[in-house]
Amino acid sequence: MSKYTDIGVDKVGHVGLIEIRKPPLNFFDVALINQIADALEDFDVDVEIRSSVLAAQGKAFCAGANFGDPARQEQEARAQNDPASNLPINHLYVQAVRIFRNKKPIVAAVHGAAIGGGLGLAVSADFRVTCPEARFSANFTKLGFHPGFGLTATLPELIGKNNAELMFYTSRRVTGEEAYRWGLANVLVRQDEVRAAAMKLAAEIAECSPLGLVSTRATMRAGLAERVLAATNHELVEQTKLRATEDFKEGVKATSERRVANFRGR
Repeated sequence: MSKYTDIGVDKVGHVGLIEIRKPPLNFFDVALINQIADALEDFDVDVEIRSSVLAAQGKAFCAGANFGDPARQEQEARAQNDPASNLPINHLYVQAVRIFRNKKPIVAAVHGAAIGGGLGLAVSADFRVTCPEARFSANFTKLGFHPGFGLTATLPELIGKNNAELMFYTSRRVTGEEAYRWGLANVLVRQDEVRAAAMKLAAEIAECSPLGLVSTRATMRAGLAERVLAATNHELVEQTKLRATEDFKEGVKATSERRVANFRGR
């Protein structure tokens, strides 16, 4: 029996495939991020795997955290009264940092929305293949929240500080074409070709020397996991403060009701 419940894991030649299987929106939680990190660590010790693809079933690539989930709402309520109860979220970020510590190149096949922490997951990969229908959004401020999943460190490095600020301050949804122009995505194809194009890119990478790949990637990503760890530690502090505000409750409610939030700055 597979140890994975929320993902599928396969191997095609020298390419490992991780498929998120929580359709249609693939909301993440600690268990999902933990399983992705575990799969990547398994790939690291498999000498036959030289690169990997992170893909997803359903409509979205990953819609981030499900703030409308009753279990999460209960956790949010506990966090307001007991800071120690915030540990599960902290644990999610611990698992997120594990993803950044893996040794082999990752290609994300972003066929649909990558929202909030789902954007953070997509950005954790080395490359992104996408399509015009995809949407990339750091929608935290629209929720009355602070960016997370290390995005305050990773997104500016990828698309430049000012473009990252634009995404953070507006919470806008960036189209696949815009993402490609900004360098947020490396390949733009038709929606039904996204996964195949991601596998093709990963296979091209896998044609190279495995020792050379690991060595070169370690140089190029030197210190990244440590920067993400520092970022998530700070992000968590800010998120904990904002989680207790009226604006955060209103932001979550407005998002679930698909309307503009009535923020009051408190």
